[in-house]
Amino acid sequence: MNGKKFNVETTQEGNQLTVFLQGELDLAAASEFRSFMEPLANDGEVSLILDLSKLTYIDSTGIGILISILKARSEMNAPLQVVHIPAQVQKLFDMIGISKFLASN
Repeated sequence: MNGKKFNVETTQEGNQLTVFLQGELDLAAASEFRSFMEPLANDGEVSLILDLSKLTYIDSTGIGILISILKARSEMNAPLQVVHIPAQVQKLFDMIGISKFLASN
């Protein structure tokens, strides 16, 4: 992760784009993550997958960004999946009530 507490990597196969979140998505990483994700979230031509398998922490700022991505994709009727959610993050998503809006595997 190059000394940073948060990192994002992507892979693309055809029109399917997978975004891998690694580390801590908190206030310190929020601005960079939002800037990175905005064009991807607004591209209705791609099927977007967020892989959280290496996400170790997320705070309310990070959750807010995920919710804004979810809303943008929903308004465009564009596919979004959130996959490999770590247990501690899933518990938080369940507690705040957003799990039901996330299509996951």
